[in-house]
Amino acid sequence: MKDRKENWDELAINKNRNRKGKSKRSKSKKKINQDERDDHDFIDSLETSTGKYEWMKEKRYKSLFRDIENKLQGVMGKGSFEWVDRRVFDQVFDRLTLMSIFKLMKNEVIDTVDFPVARGKEAHVFHGTDPNGKPIAIKIFHTSNAVFKNLIQYIEGDRRFSGLRRRHRDLVDIWVRKEQRNLSRLAKWGLKVPQPLGIHKNVLVMDYLGNDTSPYPKLREVSVENPQEVYDELLEFLAVAWQKANLVHGDFSPFNILWSDEVGPIVIDVGQAVIQTHPKAQEFLIRDVTRLVEWGNKNGLDVELAEAMYEVLNMDLTHIVEQE
Repeated sequence: MKDRKENWDELAINKNRNRKGKSKRSKSKKKINQDERDDHDFIDSLETSTGKYEWMKEKRYKSLFRDIENKLQGVMGKGSFEWVDRRVFDQVFDRLTLMSIFKLMKNEVIDTVDFPVARGKEAHVFHGTDPNGKPIAIKIFHTSNAVFKNLIQYIEGDRRFSGLRRRHRDLVDIWVRKEQRNLSRLAKWGLKVPQPLGIHKNVLVMDYLGNDTSPYPKLREVSVENPQEVYDELLEFLAVAWQKANLVHGDFSPFNILWSDEVGPIVIDVGQAVIQTHPKAQEFLIRDVTRLVEWGNKNGLDVELAEAMYEVLNMDLTHIVEQE
């Protein structure tokens, strides 16, 4: 009887252990389910917030974005980025953009989209990370902004994009491809521009230029210690772009130049840059040099447009070699 009682007691203990184990597993499962529900709030909030996202209710789209929704929560103001304005998301992330982001995530160009760092007439720029955790800049061009119609002068006459359609959506795609190709062309000659990392439709991924909390300031926002050195470097930038890369920036101003204390000036926003054979290339070059001279004069330099133009056209650049 004693043995039987001990056996029954042991069985009861095992049953209690099993109950406790099941209880722990049950709690763990409930926590996982709750986490999944919290993640899914992202997509659900898009579906119910505005008619703009009605398409996401379709099964095929919902299943796509369930895979990446927690990687997009930064731009929705979730988690560490709860300060982000939801209106920015509604303004930028339409159907085309979300599908482009999805494609770039699946191609392992983008891992997360975190928070906006810059806003312009044509695009928003977001801080993000790649699959290795490295910071990246994600430039998203607006797909419903008529401003691109005003930029047609920078596309027409560029033989690289001749014969392409001129519908608004086509103009956006052309503009993004144009910026990516111009960046690659300038970087090939060792010029300091962000390196393009990936592209799809209206989304361009580049090197991130800044620190953990903000991008580098614009040149117009800082006071440099040695304006002459900065002027000389930027004048050489224009000379190399013209003589070696056969490009004109087209909007060369302190608004489109970032400043790093370690690196110096870094030129951005090159979508409007045109090749030398463009009918307005010389006009744009004179305008670019004029703006640089004006910056020099404001910073106490005694420089003149005629002399600066001569330097851009005739500067000795034998030390500049094409990068592999």
